[in-house]
Amino acid sequence: MADPRNRRMPPVGVKLTTDVERRVDGFRARVRWTDPATHKRVGRVSHVRTAEEVEEFFGQMRAATETGNDTTVTLADYAASIGDRWQRGLDATSTAELYDTGLRLRVLPALGHIRVAKISAGMIDRTIDAWEAEHSASTIKNSIAPLVRVLDEAVRDDIISINPAKHRARRNLGKHVTHTTGALRQYALPDLPTLQKLATACGNVHQSYSDHVMLAALLAARGSEVAGLRAGDVDWDNRIVWIRRQHYPGKGGLVIKQTKGRRDRPVPMLDALEPILERLTDGKEPDDPLLRGPRGGVLTTATVRDATHWDDLVKELGFDNLTRHGLRHTGATWMADAGIALHVLQEILGHQSIETTKGYLHPDHRHLAEAARQTNQFLSKAPTRRDTTRRDAPRL
Repeated sequence: MADPRNRRMPPVGVKLTTDVERRVDGFRARVRWTDPATHKRVGRVSHVRTAEEVEEFFGQMRAATETGNDTTVTLADYAASIGDRWQRGLDATSTAELYDTGLRLRVLPALGHIRVAKISAGMIDRTIDAWEAEHSASTIKNSIAPLVRVLDEAVRDDIISINPAKHRARRNLGKHVTHTTGALRQYALPDLPTLQKLATACGNVHQSYSDHVMLAALLAARGSEVAGLRAGDVDWDNRIVWIRRQHYPGKGGLVIKQTKGRRDRPVPMLDALEPILERLTDGKEPDDPLLRGPRGGVLTTATVRDATHWDDLVKELGFDNLTRHGLRHTGATWMADAGIALHVLQEILGHQSIETTKGYLHPDHRHLAEAARQTNQFLSKAPTRRDTTRRDAPRL
């Protein structure tokens, strides 16, 4: 175990004395000061190889007497020392948890042993390069974000002057996918019979998994939103299903919160979904869960994945890249192809930006041809009018 005296930092304002002893393998550099509380002489020792490292060590100790911060601290030790201060302003039930996972599982294993003051933009770029070979764009973003936030705290603490994570090379990390017309269509199933085939295969494990697949696709809903549905969310009079909440596992148990867009949204009830909703709502009170798993628990996307052996199942069906979230893409793509107006589709999907909704449009000019057809129809029916009060336009 390392000597704790070699991690001691001088308090702000104390006077330092230094000495150096030459050793066979380098130098023994020592800094000493008088502890203001105990009035005892204490110090810190560092064993280094070069004279330059001796001066660097002394400089770090002198800086500590001015700022009160340890500029020799590693990223792992610094992250532990600030606790959850870097999470300020984050949603504790979702975003903070995702970022914390990214920090623990990816950032600290890769960079935690390095001193904060020595972390460079190049190191971060090479780390992200390695992540890109193993992880999805969303996983990488959820790893970069906490690194940026922790290093922002290091800037505030005067451990570093600039945040190297903010000077990393810029990457798309999937942004082009949602901002390109039609790009999200690649994640969708082609037709209803294919969806029903997938649902049947999941139903061979348990009926609830089949229902989850059909609800997610035909409501164009997220898995957590399907888990949050209650019997009273089905409006039979208006043939609407209301998406009002999300359910998913979090720290300490089940998390219940608003939808991602933080507002309720209505989704039209499709004919193919009606018999499923009739069966799921039969005999239930409005506040009863609409769908539960084989043992009565909440069905998360992870539960569906593991229970159905999802990756193997979709591969056998010829859809290797289909994820559970791809079911939402499926429903959204079908609605776009049905000609639903873009602003209506945006409301159904709960998108903040209409640019995201455009990802489901067919990447051709059919919508322009339809616009021309509608305009020509309007013009052909419009009565011919003669304006008897018309005057000649002024000549310019």
